[in-house]
Amino acid sequence: MNVEQAAAVVLAAGQGSRMKSKRAKVLHKIAGLEMVRHVVRSVREAGINRIYVVIGHQGEEVRQVLGDVTCVEQAQQLGTGHAVAQCRSVLAGFDGPVLVTYGDTPLLTGATFRELIEYHRREEAGATVITAILDDPTGYGRIVRDKAGNVEAIVEHKDASPTQREIKEINTGTYCFNSKLLFEYLTQITPDNAQAEYYLPDVLPLMISAGHKVAGYVLPDPNESLGINDRVQLSQAESIMQERICRSLMLSGVTIIDPQNTYIELGCRVGQDTVIYPQTVIQGGTVIGEDCTIGPNCRLANSQIGSGVVVEHSVVVDSVIGDGVRIDPHSYLNNCKKVEG
Repeated sequence: MNVEQAAAVVLAAGQGSRMKSKRAKVLHKIAGLEMVRHVVRSVREAGINRIYVVIGHQGEEVRQVLGDVTCVEQAQQLGTGHAVAQCRSVLAGFDGPVLVTYGDTPLLTGATFRELIEYHRREEAGATVITAILDDPTGYGRIVRDKAGNVEAIVEHKDASPTQREIKEINTGTYCFNSKLLFEYLTQITPDNAQAEYYLPDVLPLMISAGHKVAGYVLPDPNESLGINDRVQLSQAESIMQERICRSLMLSGVTIIDPQNTYIELGCRVGQDTVIYPQTVIQGGTVIGEDCTIGPNCRLANSQIGSGVVVEHSVVVDSVIGDGVRIDPHSYLNNCKKVEG
């Protein structure tokens, strides 16, 4: 089975009250892109084209940033199980694997999603959980495995015994399901909890009790599992994303003097042998040619920069700069159609 034959459900209906924001949580940006768009981008990079995003709070705003992605409305937010159940009709007749992930987990990569689905297929599992090994698993649901290595139970921290609390493998909340089994067992979960909500993980013990295999795929990089619930975690995710972007550019031949003091948004391109000095911000799909000197103390946004250009202590917005141009320090260029040397 090819990954292209899989479907994906992205849960993006919640408000995210801990963000203390008027904006829905999944609309907050990391590296210039809304969190939910990062997730959809990674799903597409995995080769999955059948994507459904479950929307609720500020649903129209979420729909607008997603463009041509199919959105399914969850009118009442009654839990993650209820959210996935809203996709029953759009997945009617579908018999492949279904990836279920969240719009607030922007660090999961397309490679991880692809490997999860391939692992799920190889294991011939009814469900597969993405797990992570954490040095400090406090607060997370622990993965309890049987002697064969399959998932036997997921025990929430508050319910875990002292021995179970020693387990460092945790549930990340992202799954791959057999589609028919998923919707069969969603009809059997109940809102018997303090929040009176239908929880997606409640299908797993039902599947295990019925004899279906639940596998666990361990993330090679546990940082990918970071979910964003507040501004502190948003900042942590931004730092991880910036490290990825800078590393990719440096490996392609760009010198970044101080990556921790450089901000580059996703989708910007920089040519070989360009040097970027500290306190530089590169945004909005800016393209920079080869052999340039950028910074220190620069902001470039939505601009085209030729090769051999020098920009120091300046702001360039919505502009085009030709090859070999040296911009005078402390310049502000806005909407300049073509700056020549």
